[in-house]
Amino acid sequence: MNPLIPVMVVLPILCALLLNLLHGKDRSVKALAIITALLLPIIPLIAGYGVHYFGGYAPLSENPSIASGLPSSLASSYLYSFHPAITYVFGSPQKIFLLVLSIVAFLAVLTSMNEVKRPSGVYAFLMFMGTAAVTAVVLTDDIFNLYVFFEIAALAQVGVILCSGVERNYETALKYMLIGGVAAPMLLLGVAILLGITGNVNISDIVFSLRNGIVDPANPLFLLASSLLIFGWLYGTGLPPFHTIKSAVYSRALPHGASLLQAFSVFTFTALAIVILRMFYYLPIVRWAMVFFSLAGMVLGISMALMQTDLKRMIGFLAVGELGYIGIGMGLGTAMSITAGLFQAINEALITACIFLGFGTILYMTGKSDTEELGGLMKYRPGLAGLVMLSGFIMAGVPPFNVFQSKLLLIQSAIKAGVPELGVIMILLSIVTFMTFMRAFYSVYLKPEPRGMKVESDSVPWTTVLSITVLIIICTVLGLLPWIATSQFTGIAQGLII
Repeated sequence: MNPLIPVMVVLPILCALLLNLLHGKDRSVKALAIITALLLPIIPLIAGYGVHYFGGYAPLSENPSIASGLPSSLASSYLYSFHPAITYVFGSPQKIFLLVLSIVAFLAVLTSMNEVKRPSGVYAFLMFMGTAAVTAVVLTDDIFNLYVFFEIAALAQVGVILCSGVERNYETALKYMLIGGVAAPMLLLGVAILLGITGNVNISDIVFSLRNGIVDPANPLFLLASSLLIFGWLYGTGLPPFHTIKSAVYSRALPHGASLLQAFSVFTFTALAIVILRMFYYLPIVRWAMVFFSLAGMVLGISMALMQTDLKRMIGFLAVGELGYIGIGMGLGTAMSITAGLFQAINEALITACIFLGFGTILYMTGKSDTEELGGLMKYRPGLAGLVMLSGFIMAGVPPFNVFQSKLLLIQSAIKAGVPELGVIMILLSIVTFMTFMRAFYSVYLKPEPRGMKVESDSVPWTTVLSITVLIIICTVLGLLPWIATSQFTGIAQGLII
């Protein structure tokens, strides 16, 4: 077992608890938060691939000394590979997911500590606790453990909104909690049904029992369980019918908080989609349901973004719409489309964080986010405006950046899967995304400065500019060398296909 695997979850939790205790001691909070955030991307880089069994309870197949004293008939039975403990799996897909999540978390924490006069231990606690929860969701092979951390991540997101101090943040947080009070129990009910049918909550064991005839895969309760899991998936990630409240969540958070919340949504979305495909790939209706809701999310999210005048609301809807590209790749269910969807996931986490931070500089400089009240900012920080414009090009899929590569792969996947119409829709929506962004960019930077607009500060913290620059550099590298990411997904993409 690799002891660094649980450290990826334990370290941010311990840091979160300490930060909460140190609230009010500004220097200590800032130092501890930045040091821990810096360690987060290092651990996935140095950790070796492997499996961690909590309590040391590995399957009999990995305990030959124990298995040798048992009846030989066990060696050919289901019990021989049964997982008696909570299991965390760390492979190449988990490595790149957690590396990107940790980079976004580090940059969000670094930015937050330098954009405010007094760092909040409570706010940093919530950021680290959410990061730990999503890390566990990515690593765990236990569906009940996944549900527990899914709920912790949702509560951390509510807390980040409450700490933002943005107008109507309490209202949005309450609405999100009330909706979660209905959606999350439905996810738990799906877990309970799976436990009742299979007698297990370990995902690998459930898949083994389905593929080897230990339980009847034609049982209609499996379809009910899949429906409940998909409903929880929609709630946690913001696809319709939850797209409006999810975009509001992003708009009521501070820009650095919103950048991290979006990363939470992306990797929760991806991890749950992988779990659903692993267990229910044999049900075509499940995959087409994923495609349908993802397509609806793309159309509604991007079209509603086009109608917004508030920058934060616009980016929130774009963030929801961009999730649909990931879902379409996963739902098409081919090795190529799944690889494209996973590649799109890491690309979206990076570039959406960049755009939130980029447009967050406008809020920092003027205290406003309504495009009708903004204009002429190009003359104050032209270099920063160039970085913001470049981030919009990347999100829209302009070559040679990473999003272009993943969207091109998605379009090719749709054509090869026999649904070229999806490819056409993705192209059209990318054009609309570009138009939406350019309209916002013109309103903020290029149109004449309106009367009465005051620039409270034309200096932006260097950490914010650094964070935007680092994210753009990573996007450029992944665009020029996409195989760095796509090569990590080949194994899992092939493994999901029955």
